[in-house]
Amino acid sequence: MFKKRLILICVVILSLVIAGCNDEKPIKEEVIQHNWKESPLFESGSYTMIGEEGRLGFIYDDNEGLRFYPNKEQKYMWHFWGNEDELIGDFKVLGTHENSDEEIIIVPKRGNSFLSPNNGTDQHFPTNMTFPKSGMWKLDAYIRDEIFGSVYVKVHKE
Repeated sequence: MFKKRLILICVVILSLVIAGCNDEKPIKEEVIQHNWKESPLFESGSYTMIGEEGRLGFIYDDNEGLRFYPNKEQKYMWHFWGNEDELIGDFKVLGTHENSDEEIIIVPKRGNSFLSPNNGTDQHFPTNMTFPKSGMWKLDAYIRDEIFGSVYVKVHKE
């Protein structure tokens, strides 16, 4: 009986020692803070867009010429689907990097400059966008200071 207890105590102590010696490296919190995926591509008119089909998106097809790279300003045409009341007002885009909760201005607020239906959508809006660093970004599009939708994009390393 004493021998069984001694073996049990040794097994428990050994288990605790092994558990305490786990050599797995801790995962950096900043890497797992968000689990974002790039928004899907879809067709509208004769263009490929990224975003939420039937709601919002912009012309993009992940080729070298249209890809996002840090500090490279490029023109992107945003497109929107919705009723007339939804698509009237100031427009802006705020971006959040996957390793931060800080929002930065990607497209500054501009007055009601929606143009007209285009490429199978109800409205469109030309913008220039630049990102300060690579990684995944969430783009929140606002009309009249109300979020209209979000698009997730990957900014490639140079």
